[in-house]
Amino acid sequence: MTIFVKNKHTLQIDEFKFTCCIGKKGSTTDKKEGDKKTPKGVFEIGNLYYRKDRMEKPLTLLKCIEIKKEMGWCDDIHFPKKYNKLIKVNNKIRHEKLKRKDYKYDLLIPIKYNFKKPIVGLGSCIFIHLTRDYKPTAGCVALKEKDFLIMLRILKKKSKIKIF
Repeated sequence: MTIFVKNKHTLQIDEFKFTCCIGKKGSTTDKKEGDKKTPKGVFEIGNLYYRKDRMEKPLTLLKCIEIKKEMGWCDDIHFPKKYNKLIKVNNKIRHEKLKRKDYKYDLLIPIKYNFKKPIVGLGSCIFIHLTRDYKPTAGCVALKEKDFLIMLRILKKKSKIKIF
């Protein structure tokens, strides 16, 4: 099963079409850290991370991981061994905090871009996460919560995402 991000406003799985938003500067085959672009290509997806303090565990075949206060995702080019990986929050290492004050990461799925052997500077923290207003992201793909929950019911563990 493949999630298709056909353009900056449309995500499709089977016959389901959802409105989405992507990086502020569109999509690219030449992704760089901080360029506000969504990487083009076909990628595996990771586990579902969710905020147990804000919602029940969603119905999905994906492995579900509760987001804890100390969880972060490294985007620090000075730490190549931790770059684009889940880390324990550390003030010396730049990272995206997964337990945010806002709602955007109440549900998130890492897109496995630059993932297995990450190359520092080619981009990190590319997620499918939540939006309420479809404002462009820093490079992620974002959906409204009701659409995200429908998507979760359709996805399989081996699903991929194709970004055009």
